Amino acid sequence: MNWQTLSSASPYKTAVAIKEELQEGRITEASNGLEELIDALSKSERRALKGQLVRLMLHVIKWQTQPERRSLSWIAGIEDARDEIADIREETPSLNDQAVKDLWDKAFAIARRDAEAEMGRGADIAALAWPQVFDATYIMERR
Repeated sequence: MNWQTLSSASPYKTAVAIKEELQEGRITEASNGLEELIDALSKSERRALKGQLVRLMLHVIKWQTQPERRSLSWIAGIEDARDEIADIREETPSLNDQAVKDLWDKAFAIARRDAEAEMGRGADIAALAWPQVFDATYIMERR
């Protein structure tokens, strides 16, 4: 059985195949399948975390770069991405602060590139700090 290919294609089919291996008493084969399934699910959750981190950073970059274009939808995007990240991290405890920090630079580079493309101009932001991304309160100021 090619567990790596199967687990990448379908976690459900992998779990069913593992169950069948266990029912047939092939513990070593089932264990191999389980290891590949765990690895595939971990990678999937890590990709989801990175995607939400990119989305969050993109909104923060746009917020800082274009104060004249700030909108309630940007605030909603920031809060939604924060919520999604919290949910992913709750469901996958191994995706702790260090895991987020390991993704930080790559996510920032992608977010900056995407923000610049959306804005049609460069962003004069060299980096984002954790508090800007996860702790700051973003609200519309009254005019």
